[in-house]
Parts: sequence; C-alpha cells; structure tokens
Amino acid sequence: MVGGHKHDTAADAGAHTDARAEAGVDSGHEHAPSAKKVGQRIGQRSTRQRRAVVEIMRDAQNFRSAADIHRALTERGEKVGLTTVYRTLQSLAEIKAVDVLHQNNGEALYRLCGDHHHHHLVCTDCGETVEVTGGPVEEWAHNLAEKHGFSLTGHSAEVFGLCGNCQHSKD
Repeated sequence: MVGGHKHDTAADAGAHTDARAEAGVDSGHEHAPSAKKVGQRIGQRSTRQRRAVVEIMRDAQNFRSAADIHRALTERGEKVGLTTVYRTLQSLAEIKAVDVLHQNNGEALYRLCGDHHHHHLVCTDCGETVEVTGGPVEEWAHNLAEKHGFSLTGHSAEVFGLCGNCQHSKD
C-alpha cells in the first residue's frame, strides 16, 4: 500500500465541523463518530444503509477500501449495495468526515479521522495507521511555498513503513 493523501490546511478544518457533526462524526474523538449522532443526517439524507457504513467505519482503526467496507457489511448481515457504499464514502469525503488515501493502483482507502490537521503513519504490510501531528512538516511546507512565491493552501505528507509487528514477523 503506497500512496498519497491530500489534507486541508488547519484553517480549513474548522469550516467542516458542522457538516461533520451532521454526519455523526464527533470531533472530540480521534477517529470515531459519536454513537449518539450516527442516526443524524449523512450527506444528502440519512438512511439505514448509510448509517451502517458509518458504523463499519467507526469500528475500523485503519484505512479501508469501499470493497472491504462492503464485505464487512455483508458479513454483518447488512443489505447495502456497493454503489451505496461508494456514494456514502464520497459524501463523507466531501464534508471532510473521512480521510482518503489514494494508492498507486488508483484505489481509494477511507478512514474516519479527527477533525484536527494531521498526517498518517501507515504500515505497508498490515495497514496499521497512526495519526501524527505535522510538527516540522508544517513549517517546512510554509517555508517552501514562501521561498518560491506561493501562498500555501494545503499539503500532503504521509509516511509509509513497516510497523513493529510486521517487522518481527519478517524475521
């Protein structure tokens, strides 16, 4: 799993807080929607199927493909079409309720994340994902843009490698 991931600037993140709340994402948690808000409006309209997609996403710690989410829904006995899964994920991405990671093969992976600006450390073997703050990356991006006469509107910085468990399993 190798890919890039676009993040908004920290200033843009606040603009999406109300829409995220409508989608059932509680900004007080790292990446899980509030169980209380899951039944609220998701995208254009809330349906049982869309709420089921959010529930699967809430239970996931790592980035998942639409096909993986659809498979998990089927295993739970939920009757949700793959098209509905894709549409729900697109709606959640539009309101910044999920982060999207694009792999080199073109497949998009999705994960519910906190509404603060962050980056990800992603295991290329098992997909374990850790949210990390940008720290020096933020300053570097700002300085680089300024040096070349750009006004920074956003940046992407994801780090890929092998987690401790996968390193040990390779030994």
